[in-house]
Amino acid sequence: MEATPSRTAYRVALRRAAHQVFDDPVVFRDPLALRILGMTADKLELNQLRAPKRPYSRSLRAFVVARSCFAEDMLHEAVASGGTQHVLLGAGLDTFAYRNPYPDVRVFEVDHPATQEWKRALLQQNGIPRPDTCRYVPVDFERDSLLDRLVAAGFDGRAGAVFAWLGVVPYLTGAAMRSTLEVLGALPGSGKLVLDYGLPRAMLPPNEQLALDSLSARVAQAGEPFQQFFSPEQIGRELGDSGWSVLQDLDGIAINARYFAGRSDSFGVLGKGARLLLAAKHQQEQG
Repeated sequence: MEATPSRTAYRVALRRAAHQVFDDPVVFRDPLALRILGMTADKLELNQLRAPKRPYSRSLRAFVVARSCFAEDMLHEAVASGGTQHVLLGAGLDTFAYRNPYPDVRVFEVDHPATQEWKRALLQQNGIPRPDTCRYVPVDFERDSLLDRLVAAGFDGRAGAVFAWLGVVPYLTGAAMRSTLEVLGALPGSGKLVLDYGLPRAMLPPNEQLALDSLSARVAQAGEPFQQFFSPEQIGRELGDSGWSVLQDLDGIAINARYFAGRSDSFGVLGKGARLLLAAKHQQEQG
């Protein structure tokens, strides 16, 4: 069966683009969000997004915005301390590498070869050049070694990195998640890891369960079903067993306080199901 690009990656890119158009003020300013899709603000058709102004659609868009902000905030802190490597695990249509403000930071885009080929075609079609600091790392996790592919692309395992694993963990099997955490945790250099995850359905109130059911049905229909959810305690154990310590685990309240406080348009994350997490290797947790 021939591999196809990620359909959920396209939906995420649409939400980043929609934020540039529908939300005021813009929290995550991305001048390439529309361009990579070949769109302008007046051409962003509403029927390409499911009810972009409904509460749970806006909440999902807010979460996509917040997790991108959080990852880039963590990179900014690392750069201030001398960091020079940023690894996007499941890069999708993320545009950071093409607007990277840090001339000394190399960005490694890790993704399935089919999705990466699709992205490169979009970049070419829409006139977005690849800077020298951007490295492509095509990885089929069923066949390829993540570490071997990273090293082949110029990654220095001793130099440390910020790893951003956004919109990926819920779609993985437990074995795939653990193997990746262990590979990254065993690298000799320092490392910070940003990821997002969802709480189990049973931990959510009824209205959030219905919203999750609707979203789960849509991603399953796209051929990319959710595979795993975690309580904070469960994901903490998973990370701990792989050499990582949780530094921050943000719920919806904390996310809104950090990125959406004081808004007059009520744009923000609803409920408590979506979480943002920052982890560091065990030896760094006091650093």
